[in-house]
Parts: sequence; C-alpha cells; structure tokens
Amino acid sequence: MPEIVLHNVIVFLLLAAVFGLCRWFVRQPYWPSARRALARRRAARVSFIVLCLYAAVGILDSIAWRDPLSDDEGNRVYNAQGEALYEAVPLSVLDRLCTPIRTAHEKTYSAPLASTQLTMETVHLDDGTVVRITPPLNYPGRHLLGTDKVGNDVLFITLKGVRTALILGVFTSLIAIPCALLFGIAAGYFGGLIDDAVQYVYTTLMSIPGILLMVAFMLLFGRGFTQLCIIMGITTWTGLCRLVRAESIKLRELEYIAASEALGVARPVICYRHILPNVMHIVIISAVLNFSSLVLSEAILSYIGIGVGPETGSWGNMINNARLELARAPVVWWNLAGAFIGMLGLVLSANLFGDALRDALDPRLKE
Repeated sequence: MPEIVLHNVIVFLLLAAVFGLCRWFVRQPYWPSARRALARRRAARVSFIVLCLYAAVGILDSIAWRDPLSDDEGNRVYNAQGEALYEAVPLSVLDRLCTPIRTAHEKTYSAPLASTQLTMETVHLDDGTVVRITPPLNYPGRHLLGTDKVGNDVLFITLKGVRTALILGVFTSLIAIPCALLFGIAAGYFGGLIDDAVQYVYTTLMSIPGILLMVAFMLLFGRGFTQLCIIMGITTWTGLCRLVRAESIKLRELEYIAASEALGVARPVICYRHILPNVMHIVIISAVLNFSSLVLSEAILSYIGIGVGPETGSWGNMINNARLELARAPVVWWNLAGAFIGMLGLVLSANLFGDALRDALDPRLKE
C-alpha cells in the first residue's frame, strides 16, 4: 500500500523542477563549453558524483509503503468488513535496504564498532556477589557509528537526515528563485516606481534579522517542515534579487534591447526572451552556492529549537541531542560526528561544484 505523504510529493515535484531546469540549461549555446570546463576539473567530477549519491539516498527515502499485517503463520489479517490491515508505520526503500542496521537495536549507548555497551550495569552473580560490568551488545561490531541513547544505529539516523537536508535546500531555493527573478527583472528593466517599491521591500526585509523573522513565523504558524521552508524562502530571496536587478539594469542599455523596443516588441516578451536567459547564469551559480548555507541554517535552527520537529530525521536534531552527550562521562561524540560527516560531505561537494560551475560559466575566465 503506497504511502502518500506531503513531503514525498514535494520531493518528486522538486525532482521534476530540477529536471526541467537542467533540460533548459543543456539547450543553451554556452552549455558545451561549460560541460567541457567542468569535465576537466577532477574536483567537479567527484563533487557531482557525491551529490548524485546524496540525491539517490533522498529519493530512496521518499518512496514508502506499508506492509500488510500477517499472523504468526504468515496469513494476511483482515478486519470485520473484509478489508486488509496494514502496518501503522510505512517503510521507505532506504529503510528496507538498511534493515540490518535499522533493526539492530541495543539497550543504550555503544561506541563505534564496539562489542560491549558503553554504560555499566549492576549484575548479581550466582554466589551473591554484586559486580559492575559493561554487558555485551545484541549485535556486536555492527554499528559503524555506534548507537544513541535509545539504542538506534547512528549511521541509519544520519542517512535519514539526507532527505530533510535536500528537501530544505531545494524547496527553499525554488521558493526564493522565482521571487528574486520576478522582482529583480521588473525593478531593473522597468525602473521608476516599480524599482523604488522593490528596493523598499527587500531593503526592509534585509534590515530585519532573519532569525527574528523565522522565530516569529514559527510561533505564529507552528513548528513544521513546510513552514520552515516557506519562511526561509521568504528571507533568502533578497540577496539574489539585488544581483538580478543590477544585471537587468546593465542589460536594458544594450543595443539589441533597444532594437527590440524600436521594433515594437512587448516589454514582457523582451524580459522573457532577452533579459531572463542572460541572468540565468547568475541564478544557477547563486542557487548552488546558497544551497550549502540553507543546509547549515536548518542545523542551527533545529539546535535552538525552531527547526523541524523531533519526529523528523535531521542533522540539526542530532546536534541538538548531542549537546548534553558531550558533557557526560564518558563522552558520547559519535552522534555529533555522524551529523558532521553528513553535512561536511553535502556542503563541501555543493561548494566545490558551485565554484567549478561559476568558473565554467564566467566568460571573463575563459581563455
């Protein structure tokens, strides 16, 4: 029984949007030279492969369905109306692939690749002696990054945070980019009152600390994943809008724009046919470079308690849970290490690929 969840629908809508953007991008005349420039850089190739692996994990975690209930003999269970009953919790493809570590529950903390529990327990021997020992694990040596307080595998929790980071980064970008394009092109090309109004709006938003807007929005509409994406999209379009506005002001003074206006081409058509394609390289570069900052922002917001809910797997929640673990003795560091490794791989790959893409699309850097 497929499980239709809003977040899963958002994932596939985001995939469709990214696919459409990539299809548009490869049709541009500067794509062949940009592709050759990217292929010559080893860091760009490796980063692209790592990003594809992260995307694959996010997609596998978004395809979920509930298994049918069965009795001890393996027969299907039905209700009084003859309808089949299903498990209460849906399992994604990632959950099923990670069954060996997902179901390897322990009692509490255990160090990476350990064979015994981290904490000690009191045991009464047959001769009446009371001793303190670290009991053996149910699955010794299976937990690559150890287990958390309730015995769940930290590596599996880290993989569950990939989908949250990808949705937040891509969904927020798809909210911010259209706003930046619409207002930036309108302000730069039309000028006058429209330019003044747009500048007033983004200057006002930029003058207010973004964290205060996010806290106020979350308190007003409640804490949730969708609300977080919306408010981060609202607060992150202003920087790109300024870049698009400046580029549009430069483009409107060029000769082919003046020729189009002299021939009677409608202004909206000029914006779509001439202004928009010439600012897309800025948009693509800014979107890739801002993606990493959005992923880090989720971790910070979850750390201070206004990010995604505790029921959602995220690296921010892992960092939040690791606050007290670092103060205990012995120190439990692997929960923080799992979140750090996950963010480092995604953010570093996005930054390296964005830097290579910027160099490939910048005509001033071409020989």
